Amino acid sequence: MPLIRGGKGSTASDVSTPAPPALDSSDVESRWAAARALAGQVEAVPELAAALRRETVPRVREAILTSLIRTGGTASAEAIVPCLRSEDAGLRAAAIEALQALPSAIVPVMAQLFSDPESDVRLLATELARNMKASDATRLLCGLIEHEQHPNVCAAAIDVLAEVGTRESLPALKKCAARFAATPFLPFAISMAIARISGGEG
Repeated sequence: MPLIRGGKGSTASDVSTPAPPALDSSDVESRWAAARALAGQVEAVPELAAALRRETVPRVREAILTSLIRTGGTASAEAIVPCLRSEDAGLRAAAIEALQALPSAIVPVMAQLFSDPESDVRLLATELARNMKASDATRLLCGLIEHEQHPNVCAAAIDVLAEVGTRESLPALKKCAARFAATPFLPFAISMAIARISGGEG
């Protein structure tokens, strides 16, 4: 059978291939596909972080966050942290959920979050301790309540400590109760946390 030749002058290099989807595409589906394709690629974390800052479509944001979770590591956690300062409540909630899926990776940036000038950021950050090892959660949350001046932030930290704290948190809790003696709801919450922690390990 004779060979069927291509058109005059045609070569393999003339065959066009579709460009890979890009995170900066104007097409939503392309951005979504690009975000999913970068999962697990450590070198793509800066690109995903930049895309997350500018993305407005929830579905694409979710794909970016999922890829960062699958990639893991402190760099991925640091890429998500700025979302806690967003005015978009949906993005803040998605960021908390994503960071909770990276309990070990988030430990190195907790000190930064607990010293943030915005009390709302410090309060949100307490939720990140729920999925951490009890020893890490206890150490970080006790460090927070030892110097935190906002009662609502302390209350949030105490709520998490009541769930995951160890007996090592008891001295810090008692000091916090004394410091906020004039704020009735806080000493009461602390007494409940102390009872739960002591009873859970007694």
